[in-house]
Amino acid sequence: MKLGIVGLGRMGGNMTQRLRKGGHEVETYARTAPDRTADSLVELAMRLEQPRVVWLMIPAGDPTEMAFNTMLPLLEDGDVLVDGGNSYFRDSIRRAEEAGRKGVHFVDAGVSGGIWGLAEGYCIMAGGNASAFATLEPALATLAPEGGYAHVGPAGAGHFVKMVHNGIEYGLMQAFAEGFELMDAIGEYDLDLAQISELWQHGSVVRSWLLELLHRAFVADPGLELIKGYVQDSGEGRWTIHEAIDAAVPLPAISAALFVRFASRQDDSFAAKVNAALRNQFGGHAVESAPAAAAAEEAQPAG
Repeated sequence: MKLGIVGLGRMGGNMTQRLRKGGHEVETYARTAPDRTADSLVELAMRLEQPRVVWLMIPAGDPTEMAFNTMLPLLEDGDVLVDGGNSYFRDSIRRAEEAGRKGVHFVDAGVSGGIWGLAEGYCIMAGGNASAFATLEPALATLAPEGGYAHVGPAGAGHFVKMVHNGIEYGLMQAFAEGFELMDAIGEYDLDLAQISELWQHGSVVRSWLLELLHRAFVADPGLELIKGYVQDSGEGRWTIHEAIDAAVPLPAISAALFVRFASRQDDSFAAKVNAALRNQFGGHAVESAPAAAAAEEAQPAG
């Protein structure tokens, strides 16, 4: 199929590559990407044939809102507009209603896979009407591994499921962070944390992809000395807790994990280093250099 991708960052750029390798024709637009095929959203729309499919892969919030408001007037009855970012699901419900008044289908697609999605495929949780999902399905089948995509419900459902997914991710990461901090703190055994993170991948009930990524981080930096224990949050954890409060659903583990991220911005801890290392490994998220590492880098002679 032919479709347009708006945004060529870590996710959008790799998704474009995977789609093209799968035989799809992809037109692209991004303000700062030299390899884009269109110089504006207007040109992007002109390069597509009806029913047009335009997939936004840009940061949630104002960037997505601006792109949505710019793109919607360029689309026509039967076209499909996809938001693949981590947007708040209630914003997606509103956008679907606005698009629907013009006859444009809106799909909120929660996408997980990070920087590894190009090679491994992406898990995609799609919300919207069945017709729009069917139009989009050839692309989804290429982007995802076998069994890795689904139509999870009406508008908003895709981003709701992705929001909860990311809330769970917070809790899992924090459990690993705390456990490895304890092992790091007990000095009498002089434990090899890289060895243990590798060991637990074989037969252990806690084996997981996150543990594999943590092992990579320990191999690269055994004491995580190059990483500052500062852990950012991108919003989904907060939204998950807000919805849980409204629904009177207790989320003690996810709530605690979010507040620990807040605490990491005040104090440097080994648990925070583990969390930061995991975010860098699975999503390519930037890490802040520890003071010692930064000082060492500054001391290097100019080349």
